[in-house]
Amino acid sequence: MPVTARVDAVETILVDVPTIRPHRLSMHTMNSQTLVLVIIRCSDGTVGIGEGTTIGGLSYGEESPEGIKLTVDTYIAPAILGADASRVAALMSQVKQRVKGNRFATCAVETALLDALGKRLDLPVSELLGGRQHASLPVAWTLASGDTARDIEEAERMLDARRHNIFKLKIGLRSVNDDVAHVAAIKRALGDRASVRVDVNQAWSEVEARRGIPALEAAGVDLIEQPLSRDDRGAQARLSGRFSVAIMADEARHGVRDAFDVAQRGVADVFALKINQAGGLYDAVKMAAIGEAAGIGLYGGTMLEGGVGTAASAQAFSVLPKLAWGTELFGPLLLTEEILATPLRYADFALEVPTGPGIGVELDMDRVAFFRRDGSADRPGLASKIARA
Repeated sequence: MPVTARVDAVETILVDVPTIRPHRLSMHTMNSQTLVLVIIRCSDGTVGIGEGTTIGGLSYGEESPEGIKLTVDTYIAPAILGADASRVAALMSQVKQRVKGNRFATCAVETALLDALGKRLDLPVSELLGGRQHASLPVAWTLASGDTARDIEEAERMLDARRHNIFKLKIGLRSVNDDVAHVAAIKRALGDRASVRVDVNQAWSEVEARRGIPALEAAGVDLIEQPLSRDDRGAQARLSGRFSVAIMADEARHGVRDAFDVAQRGVADVFALKINQAGGLYDAVKMAAIGEAAGIGLYGGTMLEGGVGTAASAQAFSVLPKLAWGTELFGPLLLTEEILATPLRYADFALEVPTGPGIGVELDMDRVAFFRRDGSADRPGLASKIARA
């Protein structure tokens, strides 16, 4: 088969964007988010964009924004330059043989290649992954100020605006009793108008979880995410079989093999799917298939990506037959500034899956230039090429 397009250039950009409020997790408090953008230019003029974004430098996982950029620039870009850009699966298989782990970096590159391929074929990426089954996806909002009254007020605003009726609370920084009291007060205020869930972000011991989970269950919480360390799979399996409330695995699964192990050992009732944690869109869909085969519910997670990563996630999640627990693709809404030429559309408690070719969005290169960490202007012609692609 003749090569229709080759990879001509790969650029990686760190973009620092403030958040609308402090976002408190058990391991880090965010006041800004660093987006790692990858731009791939091909010989036929198509330009693909991808994003590999994590949380809190190295406090969340093994890859930092700076490390993601280094991996792409030093190891992945040289491996794909001159390669056939249309054979994305084969090309990424070769990359993963040369670059071990580094799932966020490989996800960003895979996304950019798929975006370029979709534009080349004039198809959304969802059609390259098997065909979309959902035009929109329910979206949760995370309440993470830590202040009970403020969180209730924020939730009420979201309900009134019909933007979110699923709320996830970040807990784990305080004592179990204080966290339970905080969550219970919010659930009482919202009642049956909203689903309330919690993310412990690995902060509890098994003993603490045995106290906290039944109290949260009694308060009306629907879902508890990653209560224990990702390495405590045996303990979390014991918890999953002990309580009625659903327990979700997030950090416990890094890639397809982890997903199989978690399913086999009964570690969780729900999988949080994240394209960056999976190492790309292809593997995220594979992980979903493992969960579905094991009778595990699916939830479309986020690494608090900006518009590019969120659009890519939406393309992948839209092909799944059933997302029993919805998604939390709210990342762009947490940022003070928009870097997309046309923002993603949120309405009626859901995100509309972009319908354009590729991942369906384009960058506003002026805003990217303003927020990029190195402060340099884009290479001549790149912005205009992206606008025409």
